[in-house]
Amino acid sequence: MSRSVLVIDDEASIRQSLTGALSDEGYHVRVAGSGKEGLEAIRADRPDAVILDIWMPELDGLETLKLIKAEWPDLLVIMMSGHGNIETAVRATKLGAFDFVEKPLSLERLLVLLQNAANVQDLARENQALRRQVRKARMLVGESAQMKQIQQLIRRVAPTTGSVLITGENGTGKELVAHSIHALSPRFNKPFVEVNCAAIPEELIESELFGHEKGAFTGATQLRRGKFDLANGGTLFLDEIGDMSLKTQAKILRILQEQKFERVGGAQTISVEVRIVAATNKDLKVEIQKGAFREDLFYRLNVIPFAIPPLRERKEDIPVLANHFLCEFSAIHGRSLRELGPEAMAMLAAYSWPGNVRELKNLIERMVILTPEAEEGSPITAALLLGHLKDEVLTEQFKGGSFGTSGGSEAASLSQARNLRDARQEFEKEFILKTLKELDWNVSRAAQVLGIERSHLHRKIKSYGIEGRD
Repeated sequence: MSRSVLVIDDEASIRQSLTGALSDEGYHVRVAGSGKEGLEAIRADRPDAVILDIWMPELDGLETLKLIKAEWPDLLVIMMSGHGNIETAVRATKLGAFDFVEKPLSLERLLVLLQNAANVQDLARENQALRRQVRKARMLVGESAQMKQIQQLIRRVAPTTGSVLITGENGTGKELVAHSIHALSPRFNKPFVEVNCAAIPEELIESELFGHEKGAFTGATQLRRGKFDLANGGTLFLDEIGDMSLKTQAKILRILQEQKFERVGGAQTISVEVRIVAATNKDLKVEIQKGAFREDLFYRLNVIPFAIPPLRERKEDIPVLANHFLCEFSAIHGRSLRELGPEAMAMLAAYSWPGNVRELKNLIERMVILTPEAEEGSPITAALLLGHLKDEVLTEQFKGGSFGTSGGSEAASLSQARNLRDARQEFEKEFILKTLKELDWNVSRAAQVLGIERSHLHRKIKSYGIEGRD
């Protein structure tokens, strides 16, 4: 790809020589004879890099550089001068110049600087793309009313500095909520530091959180910065905070109140500015009654509470999540699996999901990996799920031909079907009817649970002759 360069210099001979030399190297070159013309040229068509002379009449190069950086802070500018000195070069660098070259220009050095500038730009673009991918990967997926409320609350809370306490069962997505809050906050380009309070031994938790000085204890051979120090200016995610000792809780409370701490074995007070996001699968009010959690810390953390519902209470999200994970893991593992079959989706919807979203995610990845290559392009079948959902009742219902139905008559109708196509249609009809009854004939919610468009569900209701409320 041809890169564009804007040369800003009041000397026509310099503009002409650089145009010829850089064009021969494959660059698209434009020129401007003054700082004012250069700014207008950037506004008209922003280049990939600017070569800017320092000594120009009216608006000199350093003033032009200030204006460029004020309007386009990430635009790379190489300064050049025939009267350069170290002081001028340092000043230009402080104003944001990428580098500095002296006249008469060395074409080889200039080409190296332009290549370095291109590499920096490529890395910056790659970094931005990766950040977008990470943000997308950490987006909360779900169409249920509960998840829409949580998504709305995240958008309202993220720009603030209030402490957040996230509660919910294991696997519901508490960490994902924490990441989303950080990603949508003004701190998104600052550190997001995670601490699993349940995974760190009691004797090491203080050193992990606050750091330690050299010689603070046996094995402390050098100074180590703690998580609070590393998260300065950003977000500290304290996962499983309900497992933290009372002694450490007291120190956490002090930091929340004063934003100051000392390293283990140290006397120097260190000031930090950190947003705390905590999470737990425990009922902290019960832990307070048991004397296992400080009440004052609870109220410090619980400024903005998030309660993440288990997956069994928001079954409308199962098809959305299943399809999301199917696309994700098909891409990761290089498979061409497109969808889950209706029986498979029905089995997922009927399952209780004790492991919540994490269990569903792991199951879909397992199915993507285990599906034979010969079956790629075909829907994942319910038969492939058997033995993986850990639900004997569900498995027996499926094997007995009554899975997804509401009684023996439906099972009989399936067993009387003349061929596989008839059996599938009968199963689909009965499952749609069962879902509509469970949801009090709310077609929109039924469509979400079934993982199909509302208009598509209406057509199926009509084609199967399904009557309204009974």
